[in-house]
Amino acid sequence: MKISELSPEYRQPPPHAGLLTDLNRVVADVEAFDTSDPSSPEKLAADLRRLLTKLASAASSSPSGLDEAFRLKVWNLGFRLWNACVDRANHSFPARVAEAEIRQAAPELLLVAGLPEDIPNARAKAASFFHRTGLIWLELGRADLASACFEKATPLVSAADTEGDRAVLLDLNLARARAASSAGEQALAVALLSRSKPLAAASPEGVKALAEEYLRIGKVALATKPPDPALDASNLLTEALDLCEKAAASPSRATPPTPGSTPATPNLQVIKDQCLRFLAVERLEANDYEGTLRCIRVWRASLGLGEEHPSIGFMALRACLGSGNLAEAEMELETLMANAEAPDCVCVSAAELYLASRGADAAFKVLVALAARCRAGAAAAAAVRVLKKVVENAGGGTGRARAISELVSDERVVKLFDGPANTHERSTMHALLWTCGTEHFHAKNYEISADLIERSMLYVSRDEESRSRRASCFRVLCLCHMALQHLDRAQEFIIEAEKVEPNIRCAFLKFKILLQKKEEGEAIKLLKTMVGYLDFNPEFLTLSVHEAIACKSVGVAIAALTFLLGRYSAGKPMPMPMTEAAVRRNLIALFLREPGSEAEILKYSRRAKLRMAELGMEAIFGKGTVGLRERNWFAVSTWNMAVKMAKEKKHDYCSEFFELAAEFFSSGNGEDDANRLLACKSLIMSVSAMLLAEELNKSPLSDSDLKKGVEMLSRAGKLLPLTLPSAPVTSDQLEDNNLLFLHTFNFYHLLNRMDTSAHPQQLQLVKNFAASKACTPGHLLRLEEIASQGTQPNLQVAEFLLKASITTALASHSPNYGIISTALRRLVGVAGLQDFSGSMSDAVYDVFRQAYQIVVGLRDGEYPFEEGKWLAMTAWNKSNLALRLGQRSVARKWMKMGIDLARHFESMKQYVSGMDEYFEHFQKVSGKEPDECSQQDGAPSISLSGSVSQPGLV
Repeated sequence: MKISELSPEYRQPPPHAGLLTDLNRVVADVEAFDTSDPSSPEKLAADLRRLLTKLASAASSSPSGLDEAFRLKVWNLGFRLWNACVDRANHSFPARVAEAEIRQAAPELLLVAGLPEDIPNARAKAASFFHRTGLIWLELGRADLASACFEKATPLVSAADTEGDRAVLLDLNLARARAASSAGEQALAVALLSRSKPLAAASPEGVKALAEEYLRIGKVALATKPPDPALDASNLLTEALDLCEKAAASPSRATPPTPGSTPATPNLQVIKDQCLRFLAVERLEANDYEGTLRCIRVWRASLGLGEEHPSIGFMALRACLGSGNLAEAEMELETLMANAEAPDCVCVSAAELYLASRGADAAFKVLVALAARCRAGAAAAAAVRVLKKVVENAGGGTGRARAISELVSDERVVKLFDGPANTHERSTMHALLWTCGTEHFHAKNYEISADLIERSMLYVSRDEESRSRRASCFRVLCLCHMALQHLDRAQEFIIEAEKVEPNIRCAFLKFKILLQKKEEGEAIKLLKTMVGYLDFNPEFLTLSVHEAIACKSVGVAIAALTFLLGRYSAGKPMPMPMTEAAVRRNLIALFLREPGSEAEILKYSRRAKLRMAELGMEAIFGKGTVGLRERNWFAVSTWNMAVKMAKEKKHDYCSEFFELAAEFFSSGNGEDDANRLLACKSLIMSVSAMLLAEELNKSPLSDSDLKKGVEMLSRAGKLLPLTLPSAPVTSDQLEDNNLLFLHTFNFYHLLNRMDTSAHPQQLQLVKNFAASKACTPGHLLRLEEIASQGTQPNLQVAEFLLKASITTALASHSPNYGIISTALRRLVGVAGLQDFSGSMSDAVYDVFRQAYQIVVGLRDGEYPFEEGKWLAMTAWNKSNLALRLGQRSVARKWMKMGIDLARHFESMKQYVSGMDEYFEHFQKVSGKEPDECSQQDGAPSISLSGSVSQPGLV
């Protein structure tokens, strides 16, 4: 029988042969190291995942599972795959994630295939593959995949039947703890470490590994400080230290190793030292300084004579300072400085901490030690750091500041900063002392400030780049000595500053010194030179004014403002610190402080008015409300000055100031009623002052002055109707009432200076006043006085005024009979002056008859007693003149008037009976003799020999 004739069932292939073929092919591809295809690792990983899925399906579909031969073949392929991954790792393939997936396929194949009976320690080997794969995932930062590997491996060796299984299980627990810690699950990590203690006890290497993991998690807890009390850093580090101590005390450590042999347990000193060091850090952070020092003492005892880590000395220093043991702290600092392994930065930080507690007193010793300790070029930087700490902790105390000053001025310290390599440190040192000095300056500790600033100049080079810095130091020193009233010393410093850097600031400080030394003449000379500096700014003239006022040198302040004002007049393009009006205002305000400065005030006020006329109000005073305030200030100032001059009887100045006030008050567009009223008042008062000056100086006004006065009053006359109230004048408006009278009074005076052609104009003027609501009987009487006096009296005006006065007084609710009686007496006089034909006119008699009509019905005492007596006696006595002239009818009329008037005055009743008796006698005698008045047209004269003489009333 041929082989081809055999039945087919005897030629069937082994089960899952295709799966083995595919696995063999993929494993061969992994072993092939194909680097030409960048996507090859990912493709291999995907193929392995697909085949693992098929293998798992095959294993689950078979009722009896995979046979032993198949398992052996899969394990063979798994080992080949693992060895290939190891080789690929040695060649550093770039796709590390895909490589980790390929590597993980090896233990997955072993796990899916099952455990062959012919392979020894199969469980431990599979678990070891998972353990190593998980470590790679940890390196890649995939703690989740790592944990999955460890969790798959743990059941394989959890029974811990053999020494190998226990070793692998310990490694797995430690790896799981590390993965949990990486994932932030610190509590799980600690639990896994606790679970590993029995496993580690049998192996010195296990103890070391477990101690390392406790140390690692303790450092994490020390850094993160989790709130869970089970994760206390101190407990974890203590646990690690205890493991080291137990391992050191184990019997295997008691037997010394023979020469050439390997010690039974690893060297745990490094781990123990780290535990002690981090325990010291933890205690230091908890402010347990004694605990820190205990840890350090244990460490040093175990170290022996070897070189200690620099951090030990640094922590010991901090603990000594914290516990207040400064002597021990100094020894620790010296030890740290002597440690050649200690970096310079650690030594400088230690020096800073030490000086923060000891202060500036110990700084010099520390600086010398640092200078000897630090390498060339670093000594200056270290000194700067140390001195900065000393300055920061010195506070504002005077003693500490003086100690710092002495320290930085020591030659050995200054020498540390020599050389061009230390330029930056030198600048830093200067800035440090400058800042400290300025702080004392602002705190008004000028002596300390001057000392520190002067010492800071030791760190300023004399090259061209440092000129500005040196000049600034000199200027601040000048200010300090000025504040201390060391004016000569301040002057020396500012002279030096000007030599180094001449500028306007130096000139201004020299100006301040001259002011304080009361050398006002020199100060004014210096003001003249200020404008010549290249960096001159008009603001310095403003500052000069403030300084001069503060020093009560008004003359210097005036000079400074004058120089500033000159720059406005010159039209300089430089921006000015204030408006021209503000400068003039300040000038005038300063002159107001000086007695007898009215001429200067008048000059600058006039100039302000002229500039306003030239450039406009906004250009001089400013815009908006600011300009209005400035304009009003000048107006009110000139008004107040005019009032002051009036009180001092300097009427010439008074007139001019009122005239200027009128200009300022009326300068606005559409000025309000208040300014309009003040402008009107100013015009009228200016003319009043002009007339008073004429009277006092005994010099008549010139024609131009008369013309100017008339123009001013004409302007005021146009404003008056706008200012007077429409309602009748009350007592609280008396000033406005007087204003119209004063205008009329002054206008009449000026018209009186002209020829008689002005009489009609005068009459019209007083008629207008009498028709106004502001007219009062008193005003009319006052006007009548000037109308009836002088070289050219205007009797017509006088008569009008008197009659108007009587009429106005009688029309009031409470007539003033004092004014009425005065007006009647004057009217009698004016009527007599107009009676050029003697007693033939009835004008005087009409006045008496009007008086009689007024007094009829008055209560006793209501009409003035003297005036009533005068009326009665004057009327009676006028009959005497008529008798002498032979006018008996006129005499009879006057006698009758006198008797009628006397009857109405209680004080005249004693004369009435005598007057009546005489009048009856006169009637008898005069009835027989003709009256002279009847002998006209050639009638014969009758002798007066038969007449009787009339008794006169006095």
